[in-house]
Amino acid sequence: MSEQRTRWGWHRLDSQWAERLVEDAGVHPGDLVLDVGAGSGALTAPLLQRGARVIAFELHPTRAQELRCKFADANVVVVRADGGDIRLPRRPFRVVANPPFAISVALLRRLTASGSRLERADVIVPWHLAERWVSGKAPGSGRWNEEYYCSVGRPLPRSAFTPPPPNGVAVLIIQRRATLERRWRI
Repeated sequence: MSEQRTRWGWHRLDSQWAERLVEDAGVHPGDLVLDVGAGSGALTAPLLQRGARVIAFELHPTRAQELRCKFADANVVVVRADGGDIRLPRRPFRVVANPPFAISVALLRRLTASGSRLERADVIVPWHLAERWVSGKAPGSGRWNEEYYCSVGRPLPRSAFTPPPPNGVAVLIIQRRATLERRWRI
């Protein structure tokens, strides 16, 4: 990064809401899951409890080190990186994340980029952003709309975060259409 960040936008997710989000995401044992903006591990812990293999991305140096210590004996790789500019796995993966809102668009564009192996993402974003992606008016939607389906999941109350975000928040769900079609045929 060319300039040093001095502000860290972080709305820490309450552990009970983190557990609900992971349950809603339907994570299974052995799933490879990216936790982007992992913070203190609110989502990482319930992902591990479900048997996921987790890659936790956190840019803040102190929080990244705390994650490494907290999950030293767990199936977690902690990567200190900007969530809007991460390298994606070359094999199918999922995302369950509460990223800094300032990087939401960059993250979503990366996840839906050509060649991405994303199967499903459950990402906490500002409400207006979730609505935009579901409406098909998001950046690059003409490109990714054939491959991915977007829906709005659970809305989250401002009280689910510390500090509370200034406006409404929801879970944006992005699913690979081929994955959905396979489930419907079964």
